[in-house]
Amino acid sequence: MSKTALIIIDMINTYEHKDADLLIPSVESVVPVMADLLRRARDRGVPVIYVNDNFGEWRSHHGEQLEQALAGPRADLVEPVKPDGDSLFVLKARHSIFFETPLSYLLTEQGIDRLVLTGQVTEQCVLYSALDAHIRHFDVVVPKDAVAHIHADLAEAALRMMERNMGALIRESHQLWA
Repeated sequence: MSKTALIIIDMINTYEHKDADLLIPSVESVVPVMADLLRRARDRGVPVIYVNDNFGEWRSHHGEQLEQALAGPRADLVEPVKPDGDSLFVLKARHSIFFETPLSYLLTEQGIDRLVLTGQVTEQCVLYSALDAHIRHFDVVVPKDAVAHIHADLAEAALRMMERNMGALIRESHQLWA
């Protein structure tokens, strides 16, 4: 029987970076959807794992990142999707949630074989994470209304690539844990 985890990618963010102005409108549209998906996953006991950039802050930990994001100019984009006491958290340094992180080990230890990838950015971190999940033999689901993008055309292409080349299921979030 398949065990699923909800993965929240790079949503603990101050939005004070290159491309933030292009990203924010998309994030504003997906945060309510993601918050609802997150609530439904938690209600069903689905493990929630945040995998977040460390932004080059090698001495930081997830609590510090959350505090900075909640004190930042776009706390409204973080508050609805912030981790709770049961959430797991993994820091990453590059695009993929797997690249030199303990995530693969964590998922194996938890018996998880299906990942629901949400967060940002569809055409970058979500795409590369889906590829790395696929080559590690995880089933991948991407709720297309719960991933944010910088460039809409590239995001659409990335979703098509995930579906066609990686066998990812591309769904609307309401189709999960309804």
